Amino acid sequence: MSTETLFDPLRRRDVDASPEEAVRQWFIEQLLTVSGVPAHLMMSETGFTFGAKRYRADILVYDRNASPLAVVECKRPDVPLTADVARQALRYDMVLGVHWIFLTNGGSTMVFRRSGDRFEPFRQMPDYEQMLCRQ
Repeated sequence: MSTETLFDPLRRRDVDASPEEAVRQWFIEQLLTVSGVPAHLMMSETGFTFGAKRYRADILVYDRNASPLAVVECKRPDVPLTADVARQALRYDMVLGVHWIFLTNGGSTMVFRRSGDRFEPFRQMPDYEQMLCRQ
């Protein structure tokens, strides 16, 4: 019995085609084609540590100096984008200090931009140049 796979252009290998993985691969494509993020400035399934706890970001976008710029939290299509999902991404921000947060389940996508010490909703998918403008 064969397992269905998807090609992850960031990891440059086939990965199991779980529902969350399908959303992750769809959003990578959005970042590449809609936002114009260079593939070499993104990573998927990125692990990091905060205190003694290990975390894994679905997608990280970096600026041209290789500093974290955005974190993307992907959920299965049947998982609503709730406050708990937002809190998960905000925990990642405590370590990464990003300027953008994306939450997506493939059907809905929420975009937030840092404004001072908080994040505010951003009404459209930003392009990479917009993401680089840190206000």
